[in-house]
Amino acid sequence: MKIPVWLKPGIWGAILGAVVMAIVGFSQLGWRTASSADAFAAEQASDAVVAAMVPFCVAKAQGDTDQAAMAKFNAEQSAYSRVDLVMKAGWATVGSAKAADNALAQACSTKLFTMKSG
Repeated sequence: MKIPVWLKPGIWGAILGAVVMAIVGFSQLGWRTASSADAFAAEQASDAVVAAMVPFCVAKAQGDTDQAAMAKFNAEQSAYSRVDLVMKAGWATVGSAKAADNALAQACSTKLFTMKSG
């Protein structure tokens, strides 16, 4: 079977168009592979859980009977040290967990600091 002469440019155009569309789609239009979509969904879920737990962490900090820990937190200027104080005080420990959640401690520290400042 002989391929018509006019068909060859059309096939090359379709192939190049598909390649260009794939490049533009993944780089500019937000297309994702299955694995990156799963990672993105897990990150979003983790962020949502942290955001939901911040008010409980703040309430724990404000209701803590050890006012020395809160005074030390308020006096601290370093963000890293404030996060460390939140973790050591146990304000970012959820339920029966043995250790404090780092992401929750960072968010809680930021919220407590802005409450103090504002």
